[in-house]
Amino acid sequence: MAEPAGGETLAGGGLRVIVDHGMQVATLRYFSVAGDFAAAVRAATGAPLPQPCAALELPAAGVILAWRSPTETLCLAASAPPLSQLAASLTQAADGCLVDLSGGLKVLRVSGGRIAHLLCRLGGTASVPAMGEARRSRLADVPVLALAVRHAETLLVIDRTLLPHLLGWIGDTLLDFEAEPAGGA
Repeated sequence: MAEPAGGETLAGGGLRVIVDHGMQVATLRYFSVAGDFAAAVRAATGAPLPQPCAALELPAAGVILAWRSPTETLCLAASAPPLSQLAASLTQAADGCLVDLSGGLKVLRVSGGRIAHLLCRLGGTASVPAMGEARRSRLADVPVLALAVRHAETLLVIDRTLLPHLLGWIGDTLLDFEAEPAGGA
């Protein structure tokens, strides 16, 4: 598989893929979406925990919330302070916890007009999130959470140990896109 130049950015075929090393990721684990922890998340962010398969950006809180399972939501932030502030506001809620996974998960920012083509090629149509949606699937045979909260951008959350594998497949797919005749799918 082709490695990205510098290991940070891939571009081609109308797409750009950036490893966002600054993005912080935490998991919010809870017993109930109606418990004290969920209420504390709502008070701290101004929004309830997301509905199943939903993702929402909360600019005032500086976070993105993405549903991952009935008892887990991922929280992404561009820097550490929003996660620290959220963690501090959740300490009194005994029916849930925030665990910082920034060292274990990486975020890829995929932008451009052919995001759906890339995700379909690597994982199938079930891998493509609609705006405001979070989708768990497999891309290049590794588990990924894909979420869309901005126009023409999809975030891919992946275990850091699997990142080189996925980047290799993305790089080769972008080369394929470049080799396709104009108007190719």
